Amino acid sequence: MISRVRIVKTFTALTSKDSESFGERAVAEELKKRLRELGLEPEEDGADGICGRKSDRSTGNLYAFCKGNREGTPILLSSHMDTVKPGIGKKPVLHEDGRITSDGTTVLGADDAGGLTAILEALSVIREDGLPHADIEILFPCAEEIYGRGSEVFDYGKLRAKESYCFDLDGPVGKAVTRAPTILSLRVTVEGRGAHAGFNPEEGINALTAAANALAKIPAGRVAEDTTVNFGTISGGSVTNAVPAKVEIGGEIRSLRHEEAVNKSEEITAVFKEEAARIGAKAEIEVREMVHAYHTDEDSPVVLRFAEAAEAAGLDPEFGYTFGGADQNHFARHGISGIVAASAMHDVHTVREYTSVAEIEKLAELILCILERA
Repeated sequence: MISRVRIVKTFTALTSKDSESFGERAVAEELKKRLRELGLEPEEDGADGICGRKSDRSTGNLYAFCKGNREGTPILLSSHMDTVKPGIGKKPVLHEDGRITSDGTTVLGADDAGGLTAILEALSVIREDGLPHADIEILFPCAEEIYGRGSEVFDYGKLRAKESYCFDLDGPVGKAVTRAPTILSLRVTVEGRGAHAGFNPEEGINALTAAANALAKIPAGRVAEDTTVNFGTISGGSVTNAVPAKVEIGGEIRSLRHEEAVNKSEEITAVFKEEAARIGAKAEIEVREMVHAYHTDEDSPVVLRFAEAAEAAGLDPEFGYTFGGADQNHFARHGISGIVAASAMHDVHTVREYTSVAEIEKLAELILCILERA
C-alpha cells in the first residue's frame, strides 16, 4: 500500500525548496497542490501577517479537513513547514543505502519534511485503498522553529479534534514525548552611569559590575532535574576607557513545571535588582513566555492509541519528555491532548542532518495504524 517511490518524490520535492522560518511559501504551495490532489481543500490563514512577518516568501498555517467514512475519534495530524538556518538552496541527496542527506552546505529539512511526507503518504494510501477512518484534520504550521509562532496564533475554533499527534521529534520512529517545558525568555537591562575610566571613574556607576555580581549569585545550568537556566548573550559599553553605563543580557528558563519557571524568573529578577541597587545602578527584566508546559497523562487515549499502533507497526513504543518546545505546547493550551512523536529525522539543526526512506515508510505505516484505531 505504501509507495517508496512516492515517498522519495514527495520528500525530495519538499526539501528542495527554501523554507526557513517565515520563508516557507514554496513549501506551502507544494503542500497545497498535493492536498488538492488528495481531494482536500487546504486553507491558509494569515499567521505571517499577524506575526508582522508578511512578505512574498512567507505563508500562514495550512489547514485541511478529511471527512471520515465511519464513526470514531477525530484526530489532528501535524508537522511544521519551516526549517532552521542554513536552509537556502537545499539539495537532498539520496544514497544507495536509502539514507537521505543534504549536500553538506545546508540542513536537510527532514525536520520536519519527514513528518510532512509521512502524513501525505498515509492520506494517499487511505484515499487509494478506500480505508475506513474517522475525521482527520491536518495542520501544517509555519514558523515552528521560532517558538511555534504560527501555531500560537492559529484559530483553534476551526478544529473538531481534541486529540493530536505532532510529528516533530528526533530519534527512532516509535519514540514520543508526553511532556515539554515552559520556556521563558529573559531580557535584562542594567543601567549605571558613564564616566571616564582614567580621569573620574569614581563618578561612574559600572553597569557591567552590577551585572557580573548578579550573574555570580544566580545558579545556572541544570538547576533541578526538570529545570534549566541559561544566560547566553551579553553586550554593553563602547570603549575600554569609559565606565560602561548600560549592559544588556539575554537568557532563558526552561522547566517542565510552569510554576517553577515563573518562580525562577522572579528569583532572578530580584537578584539583578538587588545587585544593581547595591552600587547605585538599576535593573529592568523583561520576561516573555515563549511556550507553556504541558503534560499528557500516559493512560490517556492519545498515548494508549499510539502505543498500540506502534506495536501493530512492529515498533517498540517509547515515551519520555523533552526540554524543547513544539507546536503541541500551543495545542495543549487550547485543550487538545497530544504527544510529539519521532518523525524520521536525526542530527537536526546541523548540516549533518539525515533521514532514510525506510524510516519515513515506517512512520507512514505508524500513522495508518493510529488512524485505524481512532
